[in-house]
Amino acid sequence: MTLLNRRQLLAATVATLFAMPAMAFSGPELYPGEKALYKAAAKEGIVVSFDTGPEWANWKSLFKEFKNRYPEVELTYNDLGSAATVVALEKTRRRPQADTAYYFAQSAVDAAGKDVVAPFKPVNFDKVSPVMREASGKWFGVHSLNVAFLVNKKLVKNMPQGWADLLKPEYKNSVVYLDPRSTGQGQVAVFAAAFGNGGSMDKPQAGTDYLGRLHKAGNVLRVEGTTPYAKFLKGEIPIWIGYENDGLKAKYMDGMKDSIAVVIPKEGSAAAPYGMSLVKNAPNPNAGKLWLNFVMSSKGQQLFAEGFVRPAVSGVALPAAVKAKMPDAPQVKPVDVIKAQQQKAAIDAAWSRAALSK
Repeated sequence: MTLLNRRQLLAATVATLFAMPAMAFSGPELYPGEKALYKAAAKEGIVVSFDTGPEWANWKSLFKEFKNRYPEVELTYNDLGSAATVVALEKTRRRPQADTAYYFAQSAVDAAGKDVVAPFKPVNFDKVSPVMREASGKWFGVHSLNVAFLVNKKLVKNMPQGWADLLKPEYKNSVVYLDPRSTGQGQVAVFAAAFGNGGSMDKPQAGTDYLGRLHKAGNVLRVEGTTPYAKFLKGEIPIWIGYENDGLKAKYMDGMKDSIAVVIPKEGSAAAPYGMSLVKNAPNPNAGKLWLNFVMSSKGQQLFAEGFVRPAVSGVALPAAVKAKMPDAPQVKPVDVIKAQQQKAAIDAAWSRAALSK
């Protein structure tokens, strides 16, 4: 065989390989039309997912299962942060680099307002709370983080079960939470306190008033400007009003084991919604839709729960081992991020008066 013939044979082989149809997954479809969408996505060959860092919210497991199910579609990601993701989408609006974006829901609202994301209603869209989705599908909740009391049992004798308990004298200099003026978690904590003390999205002052009482009782050890997770692991914080997933991670992954209690306050609490969007004029729109549908499928939602975050899709059946770690918490309500954004300045001022005044 001549060199020319060998090259022709190689070229023909490569052409044949690329012409082969996408490998279809075995078993039933996760939703109607999944195989047809996979076939279209395989022609694009890649999906670019912004801000899905693998160590956060169990994204690494979703990556793995997506690749196993759809071997003809590569998945690449970055870990920018919510606000930076919106900035990146805006800067590249003429030639978008991303197919999908993930962020705290307040940033999702911002992205929709800047017209850098496209309407798309994934599977189970209608099973997401209306306050956790934009009506046309420009963003939708994929999971939430619940505000809980993370209690170091080595430092605290009696476990508080609700907001009223935290006001007791036995918790003097025990409570830490994040500054609501500068952190999203702090803002959500204000609404959690409001929901547990007769307030609502329209009456957040019930939350700032409560935190003011907690300060006046002398029960606040300090207010933090950034996450105190490392300090909590070191045993420097008796009670942290934080996110449930951090407590479960500390308990099951980072060595605290039975020395920590994760308590969702019985009177009520708040859930911080995190969402995703299909990017407007995405370079790989079918692959983007395939990825978003997988995230919102029952399989994707279960994988989130395995990473200690709450599924956004209602009614998702969780494995018994996962459900035991995250029992039902009907007293938790999702934060309406649009209303929260509208009231931020008022909340900041009310909290400053209540918590910082002597």
